[in-house]
Amino acid sequence: MEFPRRLVDGYHTFRNTRLRVEQERYRELADTGQQPEIMVIGCCDSRVSPEVIFDARPGELFVVRNVANLVPPYSPTGSVHGISAALEFAVQALKVRHIVVLGHARCGGIRAYAEQEVPLSPGDFIGKWMSLIKPAAETVGSRGDRPIAGYLRQLEQTSTIKTLENLMTFPWVRALVHSRRLHLHAAYFDVATGQLSVRDPEAGAFVSIAGGEATRN
Repeated sequence: MEFPRRLVDGYHTFRNTRLRVEQERYRELADTGQQPEIMVIGCCDSRVSPEVIFDARPGELFVVRNVANLVPPYSPTGSVHGISAALEFAVQALKVRHIVVLGHARCGGIRAYAEQEVPLSPGDFIGKWMSLIKPAAETVGSRGDRPIAGYLRQLEQTSTIKTLENLMTFPWVRALVHSRRLHLHAAYFDVATGQLSVRDPEAGAFVSIAGGEATRN
């Protein structure tokens, strides 16, 4: 089967534009290796690319993406842990200084959990993964008479906070945070407006970094 034409065309555009500008940087990264200071844990939703949102250059962000930007609690068992492995590498080997959990509006995984949708396959991989949302859902409480959009937004934002709590269950993350050598952040991207909000721990609210009203959470 032919390689997707869209990717071929995109690569040619990259090669003829950005690569020419960044060629020296790519050579430097190839010789010296990557040294990003920031790790971003984002959703695999195609509308929410951290590199695009933050206008990042090659080598600036260490990005891990999964359904609903989740991190399971620390669990050093014999099972395979892809997210934990990436976290371990970023913190222990690359020594990143910041970890940003990037949530977003209209998250399909969050909606699937909230609406208890029928599994897409017998394995129900999404359903099992999204069970990690349960603590956030318990914090938000039942939807009741609340509009679905507002309820989902609160659940999406609360989930990023719970993910920060899960990150703190990793001993080496906790130790570095306490010594102020590592900093954890929760952010929220609105797909429709492009607005980015960052949680202010003291205010207990997500505040737009471009100005505007805060969303308390």
